[in-house]
Amino acid sequence: MRKWLIGLLAVLAVVSISFLVSPWPSILLVRAVFDRGAAEASRKLEPYLPSSVVTATHRYDPADPSAALDIHRAVEGAKGPTVVWVHGGGFVSGRRSDITNYAKVLAGHGFTVVNVDYTIAPEAHYPERVRQVNQALAYLSRESEKLGVNSAHMVLAGDSAGAQIAAQSAAIITNPAYAKLVGIQPGIRPEQLAGTLLYCGVYDISGMGHGGGILGWFVQSAGWAYSGKRDWRDDAQFRTMSVAPHLNSAFPPAFVSAGNADPLGPQSVAMAQALKQAGVAVETLFYPSDYTPPLGHEYQFDLTSEAGRMALKKSVTWLRQLPR
Repeated sequence: MRKWLIGLLAVLAVVSISFLVSPWPSILLVRAVFDRGAAEASRKLEPYLPSSVVTATHRYDPADPSAALDIHRAVEGAKGPTVVWVHGGGFVSGRRSDITNYAKVLAGHGFTVVNVDYTIAPEAHYPERVRQVNQALAYLSRESEKLGVNSAHMVLAGDSAGAQIAAQSAAIITNPAYAKLVGIQPGIRPEQLAGTLLYCGVYDISGMGHGGGILGWFVQSAGWAYSGKRDWRDDAQFRTMSVAPHLNSAFPPAFVSAGNADPLGPQSVAMAQALKQAGVAVETLFYPSDYTPPLGHEYQFDLTSEAGRMALKKSVTWLRQLPR
């Protein structure tokens, strides 16, 4: 028994040290939880899938194994802007297939919907996934006729981390000084960007992760993995991912939403306020604090709920009002 206890303590010590010297142990735990949740959310969308949507897969950078995208459209064609959706996953998990079913649902309402893959962290660090999304936009614009997308009117959309990437990409496209600061050449011209559709995102990292608990542990782990530095708050370049300070009136019209029980909900409220202060046309969908049942993170993907159906309805209405 004594030898067994000594061995157990040794194993626990090794495990504890591994969490201190690398973000990988934490990230593997996060991925296991997030991947299970994404699979469940996708499964619940199956009854709502339209029968008239076709999908084609393309590679926007043949040299990059992560650089793939799917294009979904109704058989009878699309008339509105092309929606380019960036999946979430806390920057450290997720894949484009996580939101395939939701993309198909949206395409069934008459839009061409593109869902984009990118390299998650810590396999790649900031700002690689923003650069990849800009590559995808450039590819869609360059090959628009062959792909059948409306490159003159594109909407950058995203959920959670994907909303941050979409918003940052839009800010880079519409603010040359910010593009230079981040070090990314915009993939399209500002006039090609018709709007941004942002759900449950994180837009300001300055106040993130200072508390304890699971949320604090996750933010610290994700920040370490995404930046490549354990002390990521001290990295001036990494702090450029906070979008609000770099908004201007050239930023496209936005739709912003989050649930009332989402820990990131205040980030969406603050982002909407920052957009309005910058002179951007903003439509919001927020819920009172006492709304029941409480709406958690990524509530919009649950079409079994009244709030999820309302989010889809309002998103579709807003998209149809954009330039075509």
